[in-house]
Amino acid sequence: MTQFDKMNRRSVLAMGAGAAMVAGLPLAASAKTTLRYGHNNEPASVAGAQADWFAEALAEASGGDMEVQVFPASQLGKLQELAEAVSLGTIAFSHNTAGGIGSLYEPFGALDTPYLYRDVDHLMKVTDVSSPVMQMLNEGLIAAAGVRVIYSHYFGKRNLTCNKEIRSPADLAGVKIRAVPFPMYTTAVEGMGAVAVPVDWSEVPTALATGVVQGQENPVNVVLNVKLYEVQKNLMLTGHMTNAEMVVMNESVWQGLSAAQQAAVQAAAEATRIKATKAILDNEEAETQALRDLGMNVIGAEDGLDLEAFRASVSTLVSERFGERYGEIYDMIGKIA
Repeated sequence: MTQFDKMNRRSVLAMGAGAAMVAGLPLAASAKTTLRYGHNNEPASVAGAQADWFAEALAEASGGDMEVQVFPASQLGKLQELAEAVSLGTIAFSHNTAGGIGSLYEPFGALDTPYLYRDVDHLMKVTDVSSPVMQMLNEGLIAAAGVRVIYSHYFGKRNLTCNKEIRSPADLAGVKIRAVPFPMYTTAVEGMGAVAVPVDWSEVPTALATGVVQGQENPVNVVLNVKLYEVQKNLMLTGHMTNAEMVVMNESVWQGLSAAQQAAVQAAAEATRIKATKAILDNEEAETQALRDLGMNVIGAEDGLDLEAFRASVSTLVSERFGERYGEIYDMIGKIA
């Protein structure tokens, strides 16, 4: 490390709202930069594991100069609280859906629009931080909330689970389905024909077990790792959202890093993005089969699941609520090959 970098770090740490305070940690005697990463997922899930992978990759890329302490499973707060904690600077990193980040800068919600992407490759090109869409949205996020997305990874295709068999939107009439508590997600659930009940992720297993809701929607990796098969009988392969999970960083922390540290963050981000995306893609089919083996009734198009009816119903409601608001973003996304 250069003398300039050491001086730069000392000046940053000395600031009242500097990097160590932003990370929510006391100043340490050593020169190592220690930052906190809080999230809501279980460590066994890919979304949870990738936070640990990022911490490991950053330690390696920085030559041990940077340490990330990871707090999983909502230890530091619920989804909305974690988003706000990064904005306030009480933690340095977290991850969330694009819809969740939309609570900090509303246009980000467009990236979680159901049936938006042609395939996973299209999703990953759009949500790469170097894409024109992400550059535009990141500029707005930084200005609005002091937060930037540093990478995203494929999270999976969201599917419906329920304690009754569902084959069409009509089957969901009056059925209470947990929705991620952000507008695009409640719209997706309502568009599928259900009654959307916003519930934070940390409360979902209890809400399902007690009958507060009769179903929820998530990728199969989440259903398997959180053991939702213990409280849900049926998995419908609706694939209504192709999701990226986005990892965000407090902007003051980012600006307080040296150029070498920023480069290390970027290298760790790219490595983790690739590893996590591959882990999800490689295991989706096997995890679906594992859920069958564990007793879930998996219903796909070949079993009478009316995918076109779900697409039409959801897309109509999304267009009514968001078509005009996000039209420019949708046009930009459509042009990315």
